[in-house]
Amino acid sequence: MQITVGTFNLNNLFSRYNFKGEIAAIRDDDTSVKAGVVYEFGPQDTFRIRSYKGRLVKAKDKADTAKIAGRISQMDVDVLAVQEAEDIDTLREFNRDHLAGKYPYVILVEGNDPRLIDVGVLSKLPIGGVTSWQQAVHPDDPSHPVFGRDLLEVEILDSTRSKKLLTVFNNHLKSHYVDFREDPVAGEQSNSERRRRQAEAVATIVRARTRPESHYIVLGDMNDVPDSPLLQAFAADAELRLTNALISPRESGAMKNDTPPPTSTAWTHRFKEAGQPAKHELYDQIWLSPGLSGRLVESWIHRRRNLSGDGSDHDPAWVVLNL
Repeated sequence: MQITVGTFNLNNLFSRYNFKGEIAAIRDDDTSVKAGVVYEFGPQDTFRIRSYKGRLVKAKDKADTAKIAGRISQMDVDVLAVQEAEDIDTLREFNRDHLAGKYPYVILVEGNDPRLIDVGVLSKLPIGGVTSWQQAVHPDDPSHPVFGRDLLEVEILDSTRSKKLLTVFNNHLKSHYVDFREDPVAGEQSNSERRRRQAEAVATIVRARTRPESHYIVLGDMNDVPDSPLLQAFAADAELRLTNALISPRESGAMKNDTPPPTSTAWTHRFKEAGQPAKHELYDQIWLSPGLSGRLVESWIHRRRNLSGDGSDHDPAWVVLNL
Protein backbone atom coordinates (compact mmCIF):
# COMPACT_ATOMS: atom_id res chain seq x y z
CA MET A 1 0.00 0.00 0.00
CA GLN A 2 1.01 3.62 -0.45
CA ILE A 3 0.70 6.17 2.32
CA THR A 4 1.26 9.92 2.22
CA VAL A 5 2.56 11.81 5.25
CA GLY A 6 3.02 15.57 5.45
CA THR A 7 3.77 18.53 7.69
CA PHE A 8 2.28 22.04 7.71
CA ASN A 9 2.69 25.05 9.99
CA LEU A 10 -0.84 26.52 10.04
CA ASN A 11 0.38 29.94 11.23
CA ASN A 12 -1.65 30.80 14.33
CA LEU A 13 -4.81 28.78 13.89
CA PHE A 14 -6.60 30.53 16.74
CA SER A 15 -10.33 30.48 17.43
CA ARG A 16 -10.47 33.14 20.15
CA TYR A 17 -12.49 36.25 19.46
CA ASN A 18 -12.08 39.74 20.83
CA PHE A 19 -15.47 40.40 22.45
CA LYS A 20 -14.81 44.12 22.55
CA GLY A 21 -17.62 45.96 24.26
CA GLU A 22 -18.99 42.76 25.79
CA ILE A 23 -16.60 42.52 28.70
CA ALA A 24 -17.04 44.82 31.65
CA ALA A 25 -13.28 44.85 32.23
CA ILE A 26 -12.64 46.50 28.87
CA ARG A 27 -13.37 50.23 28.67
CA ASP A 28 -12.82 53.07 26.25
CA ASP A 29 -11.56 50.97 23.34
CA ASP A 30 -8.75 49.54 25.46
CA THR A 31 -8.46 45.86 24.53
CA SER A 32 -5.53 45.17 26.83
CA VAL A 33 -6.00 42.77 29.72
CA LYS A 34 -3.79 41.30 32.37
CA ALA A 35 -1.51 38.56 31.05
CA GLY A 36 -2.82 35.09 31.76
CA VAL A 37 -6.40 36.18 32.48
CA VAL A 38 -9.16 33.82 31.32
CA TYR A 39 -12.69 35.24 30.94
CA GLU A 40 -15.59 32.79 31.02
CA PHE A 41 -19.20 33.61 30.17
CA GLY A 42 -22.56 32.11 31.01
CA PRO A 43 -23.72 28.92 32.71
CA GLN A 44 -23.01 26.89 29.56
CA ASP A 45 -19.30 27.83 29.79
CA THR A 46 -19.46 28.40 26.04
CA PHE A 47 -17.23 31.43 25.65
CA ARG A 48 -13.68 31.81 26.79
CA ILE A 49 -11.08 34.46 26.02
CA ARG A 50 -7.37 34.15 26.65
CA SER A 51 -4.60 36.69 26.35
CA TYR A 52 -0.91 36.80 25.59
CA LYS A 53 1.38 39.60 26.81
CA GLY A 54 -1.61 41.72 27.74
CA ARG A 55 -3.45 41.38 24.43
CA LEU A 56 -6.53 39.37 23.65
CA VAL A 57 -5.85 36.51 21.28
CA LYS A 58 -7.81 36.95 18.07
CA ALA A 59 -9.13 34.33 15.69
CA LYS A 60 -7.21 33.58 12.50
CA ASP A 61 -8.42 35.64 9.57
CA LYS A 62 -11.24 33.84 7.76
CA ALA A 63 -9.68 34.32 4.32
CA ASP A 64 -6.34 32.94 5.51
CA THR A 65 -8.09 30.01 7.18
CA ALA A 66 -9.80 29.22 3.90
CA LYS A 67 -6.46 29.36 2.09
CA ILE A 68 -4.72 26.88 4.35
CA ALA A 69 -7.77 24.61 4.20
CA GLY A 70 -7.63 24.76 0.41
CA ARG A 71 -3.98 23.80 0.38
CA ILE A 72 -4.59 20.87 2.71
CA SER A 73 -7.47 19.68 0.53
CA GLN A 74 -5.28 19.85 -2.56
CA MET A 75 -2.49 17.89 -0.88
CA ASP A 76 -4.98 15.28 0.34
CA VAL A 77 -2.40 13.38 2.41
CA ASP A 78 -3.28 10.46 4.64
CA VAL A 79 -1.48 11.80 7.71
CA LEU A 80 -0.75 15.47 8.35
CA ALA A 81 1.37 16.74 11.24
CA VAL A 82 0.44 20.35 12.00
CA GLN A 83 1.97 23.12 14.07
CA GLU A 84 0.50 26.32 15.54
CA ALA A 85 -3.01 25.11 16.31
CA GLU A 86 -4.51 26.64 19.43
CA ASP A 87 -6.13 23.57 20.97
CA ILE A 88 -7.92 20.32 20.18
CA ASP A 89 -11.31 22.01 19.85
CA THR A 90 -9.95 24.50 17.34
CA LEU A 91 -8.33 21.73 15.30
CA ARG A 92 -11.50 19.63 15.35
CA GLU A 93 -13.59 22.61 14.34
CA PHE A 94 -11.18 23.41 11.50
CA ASN A 95 -11.36 19.81 10.26
CA ARG A 96 -15.15 19.76 10.49
CA ASP A 97 -16.00 23.19 9.09
CA HIS A 98 -13.17 23.81 6.62
CA LEU A 99 -12.05 20.33 5.56
CA ALA A 100 -15.52 18.72 5.51
CA GLY A 101 -14.38 16.17 8.08
CA LYS A 102 -11.66 14.81 5.79
CA TYR A 103 -9.75 13.47 8.79
CA PRO A 104 -11.69 11.16 11.16
CA TYR A 105 -8.80 11.10 13.63
CA VAL A 106 -7.58 14.31 15.25
CA ILE A 107 -4.98 14.45 18.01
CA LEU A 108 -3.53 17.41 19.92
CA VAL A 109 -2.13 17.64 23.44
CA GLU A 110 -1.81 21.07 25.08
CA GLY A 111 1.85 22.01 25.25
CA ASN A 112 3.90 24.61 27.08
CA ASP A 113 3.81 27.59 24.74
CA PRO A 114 2.52 30.82 26.36
CA ARG A 115 1.30 31.94 22.92
CA LEU A 116 -1.08 28.95 22.99
CA ILE A 117 0.25 27.27 19.85
CA ASP A 118 0.38 23.47 19.88
CA VAL A 119 1.29 20.58 17.60
CA GLY A 120 -1.23 18.01 16.41
CA VAL A 121 -1.95 15.27 13.90
CA LEU A 122 -4.80 14.84 11.42
CA SER A 123 -5.19 11.34 10.03
CA LYS A 124 -7.41 9.36 7.68
CA LEU A 125 -5.98 6.19 9.22
CA PRO A 126 -6.67 5.05 12.78
CA ILE A 127 -4.38 6.36 15.50
CA GLY A 128 -2.92 4.07 18.14
CA GLY A 129 -0.79 5.16 21.05
CA VAL A 130 -0.14 8.87 21.63
CA THR A 131 2.69 10.14 23.80
CA SER A 132 3.31 13.77 24.76
CA TRP A 133 6.88 14.69 25.67
CA GLN A 134 6.00 18.19 26.87
CA GLN A 135 7.55 17.52 30.28
CA ALA A 136 10.85 16.16 28.96
CA VAL A 137 13.92 18.01 30.23
CA HIS A 138 17.49 18.51 29.07
CA PRO A 139 20.36 17.68 31.45
CA ASP A 140 21.68 21.23 31.11
CA ASP A 141 18.46 22.55 32.67
CA PRO A 142 16.58 19.73 34.40
CA SER A 143 14.23 22.10 36.24
CA HIS A 144 12.37 23.27 33.11
CA PRO A 145 10.73 21.45 30.16
CA VAL A 146 13.01 21.56 27.14
CA PHE A 147 10.19 21.79 24.58
CA GLY A 148 8.49 25.16 24.32
CA ARG A 149 5.53 23.45 22.65
CA ASP A 150 5.72 19.65 22.65
CA LEU A 151 7.22 16.66 20.92
CA LEU A 152 4.16 14.61 19.98
CA GLU A 153 4.64 10.90 19.26
CA VAL A 154 1.73 9.30 17.39
CA GLU A 155 1.28 5.74 16.13
CA ILE A 156 -0.50 5.31 12.78
CA LEU A 157 -2.38 2.02 12.31
CA ASP A 158 -3.76 0.24 9.28
CA SER A 159 -7.48 0.49 8.54
CA THR A 160 -8.25 -2.69 10.50
CA ARG A 161 -6.26 -1.51 13.55
CA SER A 162 -4.39 -4.82 13.44
CA LYS A 163 -0.96 -3.44 12.50
CA LYS A 164 1.13 -0.38 13.25
CA LEU A 165 2.24 1.19 9.98
CA LEU A 166 4.57 3.85 11.36
CA THR A 167 5.13 6.38 14.12
CA VAL A 168 5.40 10.14 13.60
CA PHE A 169 7.34 12.43 15.91
CA ASN A 170 5.88 15.90 15.37
CA ASN A 171 8.13 18.85 16.28
CA HIS A 172 8.02 22.62 16.49
CA LEU A 173 11.45 23.77 17.61
CA LYS A 174 12.39 27.18 19.00
CA SER A 175 12.02 30.04 16.52
CA HIS A 176 14.45 32.86 15.73
CA TYR A 177 12.02 35.52 16.93
CA VAL A 178 13.42 38.01 19.44
CA ASP A 179 11.11 40.52 21.11
CA PHE A 180 12.05 44.13 20.28
CA ARG A 181 12.43 44.80 24.00
CA GLU A 182 15.22 42.24 24.26
CA ASP A 183 18.87 42.47 23.26
CA PRO A 184 18.90 41.01 19.71
CA VAL A 185 22.27 39.28 20.00
CA ALA A 186 21.60 37.75 23.39
CA GLY A 187 18.08 36.81 22.31
CA GLU A 188 19.30 34.98 19.21
CA GLN A 189 21.96 33.17 21.21
CA SER A 190 19.35 32.06 23.73
CA ASN A 191 17.05 30.84 20.94
CA SER A 192 19.86 28.91 19.28
CA GLU A 193 20.84 27.24 22.54
CA ARG A 194 17.22 26.27 23.18
CA ARG A 195 16.93 24.80 19.68
CA ARG A 196 20.16 22.82 20.16
CA ARG A 197 18.88 21.35 23.42
CA GLN A 198 15.57 20.49 21.81
CA ALA A 199 17.31 18.69 18.94
CA GLU A 200 19.37 16.71 21.46
CA ALA A 201 16.22 15.82 23.40
CA VAL A 202 14.53 14.66 20.18
CA ALA A 203 17.48 12.38 19.43
CA THR A 204 17.49 10.95 22.95
CA ILE A 205 13.76 10.24 22.91
CA VAL A 206 13.67 8.75 19.41
CA ARG A 207 16.63 6.47 20.14
CA ALA A 208 14.90 5.20 23.28
CA ARG A 209 11.53 4.67 21.59
CA THR A 210 12.59 2.97 18.34
CA ARG A 211 14.73 0.20 16.89
CA PRO A 212 16.88 0.43 13.74
CA GLU A 213 14.26 -1.46 11.72
CA SER A 214 11.35 0.62 13.07
CA HIS A 215 9.15 2.57 10.70
CA TYR A 216 9.08 6.15 11.96
CA ILE A 217 9.28 9.74 10.76
CA VAL A 218 10.72 12.77 12.53
CA LEU A 219 9.06 15.83 11.01
CA GLY A 220 7.75 19.30 11.66
CA ASP A 221 8.81 22.93 11.77
CA MET A 222 12.46 22.81 12.88
CA ASN A 223 13.00 26.59 12.48
CA ASP A 224 16.44 25.89 11.02
CA VAL A 225 18.03 24.33 7.95
CA PRO A 226 18.75 20.59 7.76
CA ASP A 227 22.53 20.99 7.91
CA SER A 228 22.48 23.49 10.78
CA PRO A 229 24.93 22.55 13.54
CA LEU A 230 22.07 23.02 15.98
CA LEU A 231 20.06 20.13 14.48
CA GLN A 232 22.85 17.62 14.03
CA ALA A 233 21.98 15.78 17.25
CA PHE A 234 19.18 14.01 15.35
CA ALA A 235 19.87 14.93 11.72
CA ALA A 236 23.34 13.36 11.70
CA ASP A 237 23.12 10.88 14.57
CA ALA A 238 25.13 7.75 13.72
CA GLU A 239 22.68 5.48 15.52
CA LEU A 240 19.46 6.93 14.11
CA ARG A 241 20.78 7.25 10.53
CA LEU A 242 17.88 9.40 9.42
CA THR A 243 17.36 10.30 5.76
CA ASN A 244 16.29 13.77 4.66
CA ALA A 245 13.29 13.06 2.41
CA LEU A 246 13.19 16.61 1.02
CA ILE A 247 16.56 16.91 -0.70
CA SER A 248 15.00 17.31 -4.17
CA PRO A 249 11.24 17.57 -3.74
CA ARG A 250 8.80 18.15 -6.57
CA GLU A 251 6.67 21.30 -6.46
CA SER A 252 2.90 21.41 -6.63
CA GLY A 253 1.90 24.76 -8.07
CA ALA A 254 4.10 27.74 -8.83
CA MET A 255 5.02 30.90 -6.96
CA LYS A 256 4.92 34.31 -8.59
CA ASN A 257 8.24 35.75 -9.69
CA ASP A 258 10.80 36.18 -6.93
CA THR A 259 14.05 38.12 -7.30
CA PRO A 260 16.45 36.47 -7.00
CA PRO A 261 14.64 33.17 -7.58
CA PRO A 262 15.24 30.18 -5.30
CA THR A 263 18.21 28.05 -6.33
CA SER A 264 16.51 24.82 -5.24
CA THR A 265 13.04 23.38 -4.76
CA ALA A 266 14.01 22.34 -1.22
CA TRP A 267 12.57 25.25 0.73
CA THR A 268 9.39 25.89 2.70
CA HIS A 269 10.07 29.24 4.40
CA ARG A 270 10.91 32.58 2.80
CA PHE A 271 12.32 35.49 4.76
CA LYS A 272 13.32 38.86 3.32
CA GLU A 273 15.07 41.44 5.40
CA ALA A 274 14.82 45.04 4.22
CA GLY A 275 17.48 45.78 1.63
CA GLN A 276 18.60 42.14 1.50
CA PRO A 277 17.81 39.33 -0.95
CA ALA A 278 15.21 36.84 0.17
CA LYS A 279 16.30 33.66 1.93
CA HIS A 280 14.57 30.43 0.92
CA GLU A 281 15.12 27.79 3.58
CA LEU A 282 13.86 24.31 4.40
CA TYR A 283 12.48 24.86 7.89
CA ASP A 284 9.73 22.26 7.53
CA GLN A 285 11.43 18.89 7.35
CA ILE A 286 10.68 15.18 6.98
CA TRP A 287 13.30 12.70 8.20
CA LEU A 288 12.82 8.99 7.52
CA SER A 289 14.08 6.11 9.62
CA PRO A 290 16.39 3.52 7.98
CA GLY A 291 13.40 1.20 7.81
CA LEU A 292 11.46 3.74 5.72
CA SER A 293 14.18 5.42 3.65
CA GLY A 294 14.12 2.67 1.01
CA ARG A 295 10.35 2.96 0.75
CA LEU A 296 10.31 6.59 -0.35
CA VAL A 297 8.56 6.98 -3.71
CA GLU A 298 8.65 10.76 -4.03
CA SER A 299 8.44 13.96 -2.01
CA TRP A 300 6.50 17.16 -2.62
CA ILE A 301 6.17 20.75 -1.49
CA HIS A 302 2.89 22.58 -2.09
CA ARG A 303 4.26 25.84 -3.40
CA ARG A 304 2.77 29.17 -2.45
CA ARG A 305 1.59 31.55 -5.16
CA ASN A 306 2.30 34.76 -3.24
CA LEU A 307 5.71 35.69 -1.88
CA SER A 308 4.40 36.18 1.64
CA GLY A 309 2.56 32.86 1.60
CA ASP A 310 -1.02 31.71 1.20
CA GLY A 311 -2.58 31.68 4.64
CA SER A 312 0.74 30.69 6.20
CA ASP A 313 4.33 31.84 5.87
CA HIS A 314 5.31 28.17 5.55
CA ASP A 315 4.75 25.84 2.61
CA PRO A 316 3.53 22.34 3.46
CA ALA A 317 5.61 19.29 2.47
CA TRP A 318 4.78 15.61 2.18
CA VAL A 319 6.19 12.23 1.17
CA VAL A 320 4.77 9.21 -0.62
CA LEU A 321 5.83 5.89 0.91
CA ASN A 322 5.43 2.31 -0.28
CA LEU A 323 4.47 0.14 2.67
